[in-house]
Amino acid sequence: MSSTSLVTDFYQISMAHALFRLGKHENRVVFDRFYRKNPFCGGYSVVAGLVHVVEFIKKFKFTEEDIQYLRSLGMFEESFLSYLMSFRFTGDIYAMPEGTIAFPGEVLLRFHGTTMEAMLIETGLSMIMNHESLIATKARRIRTVAPYDTLMEFGLRRAQGYSAGLWGARSAMIGGFNGTSNVEAGKTFHIPVLGTMAHSWVMSFDHQIDAFRKYVECYHENLILLADTYNVLQMGVPDAITVFKELKKADKLPKVYGIRIDSGDLAYLSKEAKRMFVEAGFPDAIISGSNDLDEYLIQSLKQQKAEITSWGVGTKCITADGSSALGGVFKMCARFDQGKLCPMMKISEDVEKITNPGIKQVLRFYRKDNGKMITDLMCLDEEQINPTQDITLITESAPWRKKTLKAGTFIVHNMLKPLIIDGETCELPSLNETIVYAEQQIGILWPEYTRLVNPDIMEINLSCSLQKLKKEIIGKELASKKHLT
Repeated sequence: MSSTSLVTDFYQISMAHALFRLGKHENRVVFDRFYRKNPFCGGYSVVAGLVHVVEFIKKFKFTEEDIQYLRSLGMFEESFLSYLMSFRFTGDIYAMPEGTIAFPGEVLLRFHGTTMEAMLIETGLSMIMNHESLIATKARRIRTVAPYDTLMEFGLRRAQGYSAGLWGARSAMIGGFNGTSNVEAGKTFHIPVLGTMAHSWVMSFDHQIDAFRKYVECYHENLILLADTYNVLQMGVPDAITVFKELKKADKLPKVYGIRIDSGDLAYLSKEAKRMFVEAGFPDAIISGSNDLDEYLIQSLKQQKAEITSWGVGTKCITADGSSALGGVFKMCARFDQGKLCPMMKISEDVEKITNPGIKQVLRFYRKDNGKMITDLMCLDEEQINPTQDITLITESAPWRKKTLKAGTFIVHNMLKPLIIDGETCELPSLNETIVYAEQQIGILWPEYTRLVNPDIMEINLSCSLQKLKKEIIGKELASKKHLT
């Protein structure tokens, strides 16, 4: 098992070293991980990456080679390097489960540990969740416009690196895809592997129909023939029909058969191909489309009534085209001073960068009659909500805006679940269980939040107690500055 200890930023190790010298490296702290803006100008994000995070933390140990490299930098004390040799994560992590629909500003992951643990692990943890949540969100947007079609993740050759291709394929499954072309992802995560032929197969034969016939001899059950190597309507579809007629006559036509079109006007070509298949007696022939597809193009093709029910999506999904990164951040919200909890917050002239103090939970409210989401509430960890009583939610930035939820009309769930406790991994759901959960999660949203353009933005409320704590800390900070001047 390879080490991940150097998957970090240099300043994390240098800060950890300074804290070690000051004897503050094992002070207890709490950090929140959240993001500030929805990717793709959308209405939500999909949480992903927790399984990878757990793997990353399990592997996080400094090897002899790692220590030798750090020693070669000539700035770390030997006592610190000796400490790193025995470093293991022993803290707690709570997180929204993979597949959860999440919103800006709310806590997706809560980290309890030492300052040393927080600094050494922060970069890798953030990198993993930022990337995989981004891919899962992109995939979910694509699934939203093709709710009943087959979606195939075809992006490995365009992925920005090996790990991005591997874990991106898994994230696409959480976002609603049916399978991947990535064979290693199939083996590693037990994902269905999909795909048939490339143009090179067809071009390996003198005649296209010979390529189709030879392919049938080798692979018969899932028969999708690539029809656009030369001319879709004059050669590809007619040759496919000829092969399907031969199979039907021999009583060997499989349940899954059809063509894939990888170029040209997919709307026009698919409609013409469908007409030709129906006239030839093959109304069930599948027409699959590919070629730089994304949610906008698929939606447009749907509006043009393209006869495509299977989509191969590569570059635009695996690279999260439209949002280069998810701006997830990892900020201290509390530290312990001689055993006493001290809530912490970042106070900035940029209002967007002010953080929420204290150890918090995220409560999600659902309508009792139809299960649809009402809102999320961030509150202090010790606060309790009684669904048999009315609750009034007050908007922090506009206190005159109030929303009262009547007793008995709502259900409330705590969204942060144990991921790692005392350094030991909690039982995690299987990928199939996560996929089912992710489907349920998108189902709780009203369609106004899932549309591609100008979606509604979910308001995340802060409890009155949390708002009061923020005001107290800001007031103390202002008073301190006034005293200094």
